[in-house]
Amino acid sequence: MSDKKLAGLWLDQSKAVVVKNHDAQNAFKFFLCSPLKATVQHGNSSENAENNAEQTNKAKYFKEISHLLTNSEEVYVTGPGKIQEEFKAYLHDTAQFKNLKITLDTAQHMSDEEVLETVKKHFGE
Repeated sequence: MSDKKLAGLWLDQSKAVVVKNHDAQNAFKFFLCSPLKATVQHGNSSENAENNAEQTNKAKYFKEISHLLTNSEEVYVTGPGKIQEEFKAYLHDTAQFKNLKITLDTAQHMSDEEVLETVKKHFGE
């Protein structure tokens, strides 16, 4: 078992499932964190207002996810589409995470348990 502080997550536009092997102080075994849901706003008056709201909500969503990754030394990110790349760019633009080792992958929807198993397998646990 690794004493490195590792984390992995599956995310799409609306939900993120985070798995990590550490709390604030200790590295131990992998566990699931509570899934995070993205805020989605509907019915904005203009396309511009809708786009601004979408960007603000995405930044808030990414910030909530990154909060769970605090103190991680290595992160594995998977999910459908391009959101993993956007999240990686967000992390590398954040001072606290700019040197974080991030591995990207793609995967269709997974159950929380499948995410847990995929992350464990990725890190050889």
